[in-house]
Amino acid sequence: MMRNWRALAVLCFFVGLAAPKSAAAAEIKILSGSAIEPAMAELIPKFEQAAGHKVNFDFDGTIGGMTDRVRNGEVADVLIASASQISMLEKEAKIVAGSRADIAKVGIGVFVRKGAPKPDIGFVDAFKRAMLAAKSIGWNDPAAGAPVSIYMLGVFERLGIAEEMKRKTVTFTRRSERFAAIARGDVEIGFNQISEIITAPGVELVGPLPAGIQNYTLFIGGVVATSKEQEAAKALLRFVSSPAAQAIWTAKGFEQP
Repeated sequence: MMRNWRALAVLCFFVGLAAPKSAAAAEIKILSGSAIEPAMAELIPKFEQAAGHKVNFDFDGTIGGMTDRVRNGEVADVLIASASQISMLEKEAKIVAGSRADIAKVGIGVFVRKGAPKPDIGFVDAFKRAMLAAKSIGWNDPAAGAPVSIYMLGVFERLGIAEEMKRKTVTFTRRSERFAAIARGDVEIGFNQISEIITAPGVELVGPLPAGIQNYTLFIGGVVATSKEQEAAKALLRFVSSPAAQAIWTAKGFEQP
């Protein structure tokens, strides 16, 4: 309990530096992917209380989809996406140059139905054996731009088991099925970013991918060039990327950038 109070005190200190209350409260819109929602659900109310701003957010999708929305001119104040996507938008003058903030990174995890046996995936060879022994695996549709699925297709190619895995792969065209199908027992093994797995009902994290095949997404925030609330947007990015905020990111399955 004492540790939690200390973390909160430090967090409030950084908010005081990053986002002092203003007589003119702003309304800020954030676009990002669903992987960061568990942490942002805690961070946003703390920012709102300390800064006096209102934050609206849309995390229901992939970071690729959100990046495209900014490129196509959707009105927003902050985009949180991958390093390559933010860099691309900076070059296109869609993100304010110099506004980017490294926030946190997250790896890919393997999960099963809650209470089901957990395969050994501690090393690359063990992971390969577990995949070959699995009755079925499932993931979001790679054709829809799902980054985890696209990456795992490449992993199976490198491991020489792509054809074997293709026969037992279930592709979810509805994103809601990525956890529900495994929770029901319809599919044995699923893949997703760790931050989403640990908060999903009915499933359990087996563990991260082995180090030799792990892939991290570094989430970086940037201020959208057309934002009319750029100072408030910058304050929010300072807050969610502050050292004090890292305690919440870590608790939600992320690592320091």
